[in-house]
Amino acid sequence: MPVSQNSTSAAQTADPISQNIDAVVAMHALAEQQVDPHQRGVESLTSWLGRPQFFYGILVGVSVWMIFNTFAFRLGLRERDEPPFFWLQGIVGLCALLMTTVVLITQNRQGKLAERREQLDLQMSLLTEQRTAKIIDLLEELRRDMPTVHNRVDLEAQALIKTVDPQEVLAALEIKLEETMETTAAAQIVTDEIDEAAIETEQRVIQAKQEKGE
Repeated sequence: MPVSQNSTSAAQTADPISQNIDAVVAMHALAEQQVDPHQRGVESLTSWLGRPQFFYGILVGVSVWMIFNTFAFRLGLRERDEPPFFWLQGIVGLCALLMTTVVLITQNRQGKLAERREQLDLQMSLLTEQRTAKIIDLLEELRRDMPTVHNRVDLEAQALIKTVDPQEVLAALEIKLEETMETTAAAQIVTDEIDEAAIETEQRVIQAKQEKGE
């Protein structure tokens, strides 16, 4: 029996995997549409520079340059760049500067995209936490309303019903990190003091041995 187009479309719409894939594709498509031609050209150049063929081309070009300028006098030609190849060093330095700039331009946009993804993940995590807390609250309410279920106090469920405040979590994390850093600094101070005491003891032992030898 053939499946109608409406039922197929409804099945695709109800599929959460397809919806998630479409959402990700739409996000990437929107990000690509916002790229200006200059940025797109720089990123295309970065992609070309990252290919193995470019690496092999550099090796061949540098080798040909060095061999030609080393043995040019044997062919009766005037040397263009004598060893240690100052012209080659200048060209390589300029190319390295340009390639570094191109890579940094590409990484800046990729960093912005990564930051957007992190913000999206954070929003989805907070939303998931809120939904989970709401589901637990509804289940607890349903359990209390059902006469056939024995009513009891679930402290863990009551704790999970409360949604987590991101500001409180961040503040607690910062306090914990500060305490850890202070503990590490104190331990380092104690270690330094022990090392200094050991060095002083060793120097005293050496000095005592020298005095006995005299």
